[in-house]
Amino acid sequence: MKKLAAATPISLAASGAAYSEEASTDPDHPPVAAGSLALVAPALEKYRKETLGGDLWQRGALSPRDRSVVTFAVMIARNQTAELGQQVAFALDNGVKPAEISETITPLAFYSGWGNAMAAVNETRHIFEARAIGTDQLPAASPTLLPIDQKAEDARAASVQNNIGPVSQSLVDFTGDVLFKDLWLRPDLAPRDRSLVTVSALMASGYVGQIPFHLNRAMDNGLTREEASEVLSQVAFYAGWAAAMTAVPVVKDVFEGRQK
Repeated sequence: MKKLAAATPISLAASGAAYSEEASTDPDHPPVAAGSLALVAPALEKYRKETLGGDLWQRGALSPRDRSVVTFAVMIARNQTAELGQQVAFALDNGVKPAEISETITPLAFYSGWGNAMAAVNETRHIFEARAIGTDQLPAASPTLLPIDQKAEDARAASVQNNIGPVSQSLVDFTGDVLFKDLWLRPDLAPRDRSLVTVSALMASGYVGQIPFHLNRAMDNGLTREEASEVLSQVAFYAGWAAAMTAVPVVKDVFEGRQK
């Protein structure tokens, strides 16, 4: 693997715009160039500079790192491969570790589909190779898992058994054994961030029925109400306004339920 010089961090405005040509280190997968936008959609170029780069990504309610985590998760969930590789570069520049990027792709194979995760692997590999990120910086396939909260797991398992067991016992078994007794206990993505990834993907996909459980879990794991509110705005720009607006009533119910 060819060793490259360390990448120079790009400005927050450029990373927020998410279309800076300098940010991509993969010549075979170039981003949408600013010049191309100006030639095709001048208004979109204006929004790119002023709204995304000049406002959204500079809002303090959610850190640039967390915005990268949300955006990367959204693009995997929506299979938006045209910009996905560049978002990997931005995430690295914003402080997301290679292991955390890897551990974002892995759970989304389960929550957004295997094919979407495979597409993300292909795009991420180009950036990892260009930046000389080797397997020594990635999570072990079978690490020592985090301790399980047995009381919470027992309650979750009972609910799933009661609601899903009569329909599909195999789904109950896989949900417990593979997801909550393994995937969710992997240590290279903090529980709060793993929840953030999942909630972002669910919002982007319109899976509102799954949001209450996972948003409550995210907030139990340390995501604040202000941060959760800001996730909606980030999702609006990268998954579309309809996806964010569809999630709003569900998020509102979660907020109100936690105040009781």
